[in-house]
Amino acid sequence: MSAFKTLAFSLSMVIPLAAITVSAPLPVVAKEASIYSHAATAQPIWAKHGMVSSQEALATQAGVEILKQGGNAVDAAVAVGFALAVTLPRAGNIGGGGFMLVHLAEPNKTIAIDYREMAPQKAHKDIFLDASGDPVKKLSREHGLAVGVPGTVMGMELALEKYGTMTMEQVTRAAIDMANKGISVTPDLQSSLSGLKRRISQWPSSAEIFYKADGSDYQIGELLKQTELGHSLSLIAKHGSKGFYQGETAAKLVNAIQDAGGIMTLDDLSNYKVIEREPVVGSYRGYQVISMPPPSSGGIHIIEMLNMLEGYPISDLGLNTAATLHLMTEAMKRAYADRSEYLGDPDFFDVPVNALLSKDYAKQLAKQISLDKATPSSDIKPGKLAPYESDQTTHYSVVDKWGNAVSNTYTLNFSYGSGLVAKGTGILLNNEMDDFSAKAGTPNGFGLIGGQANAVEANKRPLSSMSPTIVMKEGKPYIVTGSPGGSRIITTTMQIIMNVIDHDLNIAEATNAPRIHHQWLPDVLRVERSLNRDTQTLLKAKGHDVKVNNAIGSTQSIMVTEQGIFGASDPRRAGSETSGY
Repeated sequence: MSAFKTLAFSLSMVIPLAAITVSAPLPVVAKEASIYSHAATAQPIWAKHGMVSSQEALATQAGVEILKQGGNAVDAAVAVGFALAVTLPRAGNIGGGGFMLVHLAEPNKTIAIDYREMAPQKAHKDIFLDASGDPVKKLSREHGLAVGVPGTVMGMELALEKYGTMTMEQVTRAAIDMANKGISVTPDLQSSLSGLKRRISQWPSSAEIFYKADGSDYQIGELLKQTELGHSLSLIAKHGSKGFYQGETAAKLVNAIQDAGGIMTLDDLSNYKVIEREPVVGSYRGYQVISMPPPSSGGIHIIEMLNMLEGYPISDLGLNTAATLHLMTEAMKRAYADRSEYLGDPDFFDVPVNALLSKDYAKQLAKQISLDKATPSSDIKPGKLAPYESDQTTHYSVVDKWGNAVSNTYTLNFSYGSGLVAKGTGILLNNEMDDFSAKAGTPNGFGLIGGQANAVEANKRPLSSMSPTIVMKEGKPYIVTGSPGGSRIITTTMQIIMNVIDHDLNIAEATNAPRIHHQWLPDVLRVERSLNRDTQTLLKAKGHDVKVNNAIGSTQSIMVTEQGIFGASDPRRAGSETSGY
């Protein structure tokens, strides 16, 4: 059964709703109070002209400096991307890939740039299976086979050349200087390097960069130099993407990958292509929601969940009440069930985008929701777990004085990717091949489950949850946001949007509010420890299996208002900074 037929079939099998009638949504306009409201419980950063919000302070400052020099949001975004490769090596990168959403005030257009990694030409669906047909985790995580063809450098170049105003030399200057001169080790960097020492130091080429000659850890305040990375960045500054995908850097990357058991070739690097795609677009209470299309699963399911919730009086039910969180959880379950079956690389799999974004479909799903009782995930759709996704991604947002905006999420997958630095380059290599389904499922009555759409294939891009998002108000960027967090990215981004639109929070309050997450399987409602204990008890009474777990997400968000530009970095991660001028 095709994906489209499967989705149509599921529409015909909905369960009648006894407890509530979902009403037609009414447009809502979030209020814009004075610059700093006395009612606010958290205060955002304010700027007049432009703003950068990223997970690392030095990278934010590099972007703001580009804006001050007259660069636009794209120029600043590319500068931040290269700077994070130096200052946030666990996620910032030139050896990985990601997604960029670019809104151009003139001609009022939004572009989705897909620079996700690709599987090498020799990759195949059984590449990570042993002789018994079982997945071998190490092969897809800490091995040369784990490395997908990187897309970051070409993605940044395309954005800069088509939509920026500055040269590659200008926007990489700060990153090169920081790599060559060194950066002061922050508490955040020190903690991550010491905590992941086993995985990183198993590669001598990595250990010699991130640890001292005697094998000891760098301490807070000490200088970390990355001169080989500085050289690799200087080749990009001089030659553009050819300085990465061809020549000495390419040869060193391929040698390192093959020496580690991988299959990537020089042809794989030279044949990599960035793809510009049409963003997915939805609406929520009068606002336009623009996000990343497949192979990101995020944009579709953010809009699908908002569509389900739009008919409920969320504002009246209240922020993070058990009633509101119950409805959100039920919407999450249904969206993630769809995610397991219908999402993959659209160049290889027929993704039913329009059907999943349909408000009529969402209404049918909403009719399955009981106001008083949790629906067991087993009653929604059977299936297998999605592949593990690391939360060590990073997101940043940029707006400029002309009304342009960039929302960018990129990653190496796990923290520090595979942990492998290609000798002589200073470049950490991703382990994005782990985002494919190592063992594809088999057909059943609901279609292909267990990751058939996301099976490993040559030149294919793995499914991702990365969800750079821009919410538009009256045709202009209003909220620019996104987050790391693996499968939790989608629900985190949705909650930022709802906190502003439904609950009238400023962007700092929206960022700080407690978060929840449910991804259908396992059938667990994950909550942050700051969520009210009485609320947790009420959710349990409705049948939810509530578990307090680690903090969820690390949003970097900007809100553009008539009173100026407001921004907030998530307090859940150390070292981030929002700044403007």
